[in-house]
Amino acid sequence: MTARTHRIARRAALALFSGGALALLTAVTPAKPLNWSATVSVSPIGAHIVGNPAAKVRLVEYLSYTCGTCGEFERAGGAPLKAQYVDPGLVAVEYRNFVRDPVDMTAALLGRCGGPKAFAGNHRAILAAQPDWLAKVQKATDAQVQSWYQGSVSARARKISADTGLRALIAARGLSPAQIDACLDSEVAQAELAGMTNVGRNADHVHGTPTFFINGREAGVVDWPSLKTRLDAALNGS
Repeated sequence: MTARTHRIARRAALALFSGGALALLTAVTPAKPLNWSATVSVSPIGAHIVGNPAAKVRLVEYLSYTCGTCGEFERAGGAPLKAQYVDPGLVAVEYRNFVRDPVDMTAALLGRCGGPKAFAGNHRAILAAQPDWLAKVQKATDAQVQSWYQGSVSARARKISADTGLRALIAARGLSPAQIDACLDSEVAQAELAGMTNVGRNADHVHGTPTFFINGREAGVVDWPSLKTRLDAALNGS
């Protein structure tokens, strides 16, 4: 073999090796994980939809922030629902408020602070801290509770948010006092939340929270393991 032929053969071998190494590297490099949870839209009734708009499964949750079972569900199922179903684009979740009382209305108004992109984080924060701020609700004096039912919705919400620590909770997420007041004072948001509750009560016949619907059918469960089983069945086409 001449020196020139040797150089050509060596270059070919190197090129083949480099190509093989590149193919091997591509094969073992994991794909970038999806994060459909960052996609948030608002439904015609004002509910927040988190996830892939084209997901095979649409999960609707009617919830009340003063509902202990709703808090338990979020603390047990919120993370796996996000990681295993919403992030990969398999399930989109529509969160519908079912407002039961002035405290619930206050939490729901604060959950909407910061716009749609902030909703999922606000929602998780409110329910994660539910044992703390509900304890303040339960320890409130008779005079405090009476004041929560007096005046406009905005006046009630401002008082409740301060007394329960909900205001401080949302402020810690980077919202200014002016932004928080605007959220609590929003007549549009108040009307949407009241309307959403009426849709749940009159159209979807919701009698308690949480109530879940999977692709339009009531799931009939309230705990994460049972809901997971139904989500898997829906994804498998059964």
